[in-house]
Amino acid sequence: MILYPAIDVKDGQCVRLLRGDMAAATVFGDDPAAQAGAFQDAGCTWLHLVDLNGAFAGAPVNAAAVRAILARVSVPAQLGGGIRDMHTIAMWLEQGLARVILGTVAVENPDLVRLAAREFPGQIAVGIDARAGRVATKGWAVETEVQATDLARSFEDAGVAALIYTDIDRDGAMQGPNLAATVALAEAVQIPVIASGGVSSIADLLALQATGVIAGAISGRALYDGAIDLGQALAALATPGPSAC
Repeated sequence: MILYPAIDVKDGQCVRLLRGDMAAATVFGDDPAAQAGAFQDAGCTWLHLVDLNGAFAGAPVNAAAVRAILARVSVPAQLGGGIRDMHTIAMWLEQGLARVILGTVAVENPDLVRLAAREFPGQIAVGIDARAGRVATKGWAVETEVQATDLARSFEDAGVAALIYTDIDRDGAMQGPNLAATVALAEAVQIPVIASGGVSSIADLLALQATGVIAGAISGRALYDGAIDLGQALAALATPGPSAC
């Protein structure tokens, strides 16, 4: 199971939100590229990036910070937030991102997701952010009636590389992931599922890994707060076990 350290960028700074509330942002640093370098030096094999302002604006806002990260590190990175058309998808992939994450457009324009997955095989992920099982869009500001599992199943044949499933009520709350909902989603589709929201300890990571059906996990606040030591977590996940995936 891959551990993705998260770098959420708001106004050019590394922040973490509580349950997606932009007004409840905690600033952890003003140099996202330096943070990316520190994660790489600790041994991570992927990075998870979010342009928070872009998620609300519907277009890239923190592009300079993302470019600085890509210039600083050699590990692959995936980015979500404000990516809602083919031009932006192509732009980011050309600039060195390994994968882009489509969230709002997965609900509003699923044909774009399918087109992008055909044009850029292996480089398109779908972000599914949900409260009580219902998908939220536009930086989690708009709640829909779309069920997370239904949305996931609708892309089963689209060729997307991964699904990033976030339980919004757990995000940034340090209360552990929604294991049951994440496992249910992973078991409902053949697409690899990456868990996000609430991962706050190495025990949480090992519990996700032990399911055998979850391909990755994203952690942010716990890494910044020191609740998870990245090096120790990576070592724990690399240790063979009977239930490890």
